[in-house]
Order: sequence, then structure tokens, then C-alpha cells
Amino acid sequence: MKFVDEATIKVAAGNGGNGCLSFRREKYIPRGGPNGGDGGNGGDVLLVTDPALNTLVDFRYQRHYQAANGRPGMGSNCTGANGDDRLIRVPAGTLVYDDETGSYLGELLHSGEQLCVARGGERGLGNTRFKSSTNRAPRKTTAGQPGEIRTLRLELKLLADVGLLGMPNAGKSTLIRAISAARPKVAPYPFTTLYPNLGVVRIAADASFVVADIPGLIRGAAQGAGLGTRFLRHLSRTRLLLHLVDAAPLAGIRQAIEEVREIVEELQEFSPDLAARERWLVLNKLDLLPTAEHRAQSESIRQALEWQGPLFQISALSGEGCEALSLVVMQRLNELDGVMDKVAADDA
Repeated sequence: MKFVDEATIKVAAGNGGNGCLSFRREKYIPRGGPNGGDGGNGGDVLLVTDPALNTLVDFRYQRHYQAANGRPGMGSNCTGANGDDRLIRVPAGTLVYDDETGSYLGELLHSGEQLCVARGGERGLGNTRFKSSTNRAPRKTTAGQPGEIRTLRLELKLLADVGLLGMPNAGKSTLIRAISAARPKVAPYPFTTLYPNLGVVRIAADASFVVADIPGLIRGAAQGAGLGTRFLRHLSRTRLLLHLVDAAPLAGIRQAIEEVREIVEELQEFSPDLAARERWLVLNKLDLLPTAEHRAQSESIRQALEWQGPLFQISALSGEGCEALSLVVMQRLNELDGVMDKVAADDA
């Protein structure tokens, strides 16, 4: 399935039904009086989260959505039926904007969550509503109100616990294949990954986390260079970033250090909040170096970057160090969950 994370659609809520002009007419009952009923309300247009979806690709093929109109009122004080609501299924993590005004309407994060994006028109009133002691035969009714019509811009931000950062060919797709059941494309050339991939890393029967792999970043990504700029926002919901670095580049250790600094600069330019998020350094492709040089290479990179945070050595291709990395990540996510629970308890 093609990954699509942006879509523009047009939605129209249902119109309200008109009120009815009617008088009671039965044998032996003269001047029966008004009995025109109200119309029905127009249906709303609602977005609802569907956990089975992970892309907005369906909106490439259908862009117009219409809710049902309310039925008009009838005689004998019969109220018209309300129009049925139109439910539009979207993946979790969808942000909704009014495309004409640019206003933010809301986001859908949890399964089954609903957001009303267009209100149906109000019902019209029948002539029964206007009778009084001085106006016993009113001929006044009101028409149903039109429903709202909107052009919506939908944006998808993937929901993941951990995000993978790195230059093209740093080994992000290989790592996600090594630690999860996801099978993104892997090849020995840059920009193999053309769209984000999600993988579930299962540590135990009741312990797992979701990792997101986005296309590799290059210099100028925050201004639109390469592919990563389109997908950087998918990392905004993550709680931990794993920065993958090729520990054995052809140009030597200087290249690895420059690549780390370039990624950090792009993050800061794209979003200071994302740049401030907890980030771990993961040195990959150590299988290309002699075992005796692993520690020396890692220490050289740590000292050159003046890196104070966690640093891991792995080989995503052979799987060396991947299981240990996954266990530590799971432990850290549990610690972050505990902190959030404590904050929530203190606020309560």
C-alpha cells in the first residue's frame, strides 16, 4: 500500500428539512387547527479513528463526502427524520485543518475517537409552532438551514515510541528489520527508504514498543532538500530518538562526525522542541571494523563530539548488540511512563 500522509478533501453536512404547512382536516371537526410538523436536522460529518488504517491513501481516490439531508415535516404533527451522519475513517495521529482559513480543528489519537468537522443544518419549524391565542391559523413556517461545507486538509503524524534518525544508508531500515517483523526495502544505495516504516519491537508477551524509520536526512533537509523533510514531523510524537551513525564510513571518522553534526543542525532548524528530545547515539556497521578497533572507534567519536549521552555499538546486519539495545530502550520507555504517571497523580 502506498504511504500518503497529506490529503485535501471536501465535506458537506446535510441540510435541515423544511417545516410543514398543514391543517387538521377531519369529518365533523371544523377548524381543526394547524398540525404541520418540524423538519429533521441535517446529518453531521464526523472523522473517526480506525486502528486498521495507517495511511491517508484512500483520500486520493475519494475527495468529496456528503451527509444526508433532514426530511421535511409532515401533517398530523409528524416530524421529519434526521439525516444520517457521515462517518469518515482516518488513521490514528491525523491532524485536521480548515484549508480555506488555515484554522486548526483538532486531532484524532485514540481508537474510536470522533471529531465533528461539519455541522448539519437546523430543522425548519412547522406552522404548529406559531399558533397562539391570537393566531389560531398560522401559515408561517421556516425552511431548514443549510449544512456546513468545508475543505479540510488532513495531515498524518505517525504514533511511535522511538524514532530512527540518520543519513542515507546509515542502516535504519536494516535495524528495524533486525528488531521487528517489519520488512522495509534494503539496498546498497542512498534513499532506499522513500516513505516512513513502522515496526513493533516485542520484548515479552506484555512488553513492546513501536519504532518509526523515516527516509535519510541530508544537508538542507529543513529547507526541503532530499526526502526526510517531508517526514520529519512523524518524529514529533516519539519519546526517544535513536541517531544511527555509520561507524565505518569510507572517508574515515571525520565523515561520521560531520554527519552527526549535520543531523543535529537540521533538527534544530526544523524544530527546537524535536532537537531537545532525548537522543541516543547508535554506532552501526561495526561488522566492517576489526573487533579490536570497536572500542577505540567509539571512544574517538565520543570525544570528538563531546558526547555525554548514551552510546551503543551495534551491527544491524549481523544483529550484534541489537537485542541489548532493544532491552535498554524498553527499560527507558517504562521509566518515562512512570514519570508521566507520577506527574498525572500530582496534578490530580
